[in-house]
Amino acid sequence: MRDVAAAGAPTGPRVLPRNDPRQYDDLAGEWWRPDGAFAMLHWLAEARAALVPPATRPDALLVDLGCGAGLLAPHLAGKGYRHVGVDLTRSALVQAAEHGVRVVQGDATAVPLPDGCADVVSAGELLEHVPAWPRAVAEACRLLRPGGVLVLDTLNDTAVARLVAVRIAERLPTVPRGIHDPQLFVDARALVAECARHGVDLSLRGIRPQVGGMIAWLLRRARARRTAGASPAGRAPRIVPTRSTAVLYQGRGIRKG
Repeated sequence: MRDVAAAGAPTGPRVLPRNDPRQYDDLAGEWWRPDGAFAMLHWLAEARAALVPPATRPDALLVDLGCGAGLLAPHLAGKGYRHVGVDLTRSALVQAAEHGVRVVQGDATAVPLPDGCADVVSAGELLEHVPAWPRAVAEACRLLRPGGVLVLDTLNDTAVARLVAVRIAERLPTVPRGIHDPQLFVDARALVAECARHGVDLSLRGIRPQVGGMIAWLLRRARARRTAGASPAGRAPRIVPTRSTAVLYQGRGIRKG
């Protein structure tokens, strides 16, 4: 009898190492689904955009490192920036361009843009995916003009972050399994020190999804799936400040002149 697998029959989804960039190609159809695998990235993009001030000069530039499919774009509307997105994943950049982002395929540790070109640099849910995150921080700071603003969010290098973001979160429909490598999580104090080395004073605060909103969203999502609905109705959960930076935290800093 002919071997079915050898004949090229489907064998199910491929299993990739943790934090493998090829996962984003496999999940390309999830980016803009409000109840999809990247739903939480939408919520975080809205919270990050709230830290971005309106542009203060014509032709102001915002560089979005690790832009993915451009989820930040809708939340920047009316703020007056040219939005340039940098990412490694071509399938994501195609979608970002469809949402008005000027895309550049490139590595966040070696960005093909000039020094001091950006009024704002965003590094959302990026650093915990970069094996050499200090190099990505150096690039983000290099791109900023004096007085420019750095905004970011990432996962802390703590035992509780590994528990919450990997063991627990990956059992929920808001975080794809294997998307994070906990060995790459970013120590908050080290991040502040690294930014300071490059002339950016970074302030941090802890953030998390609003508990009530998250539970309501999960229930709506489950109900919509049972009834073959396209997406859960109602407002998406908000990202709110919390006292602890032990799991997920947000940063905002200004480049010194």
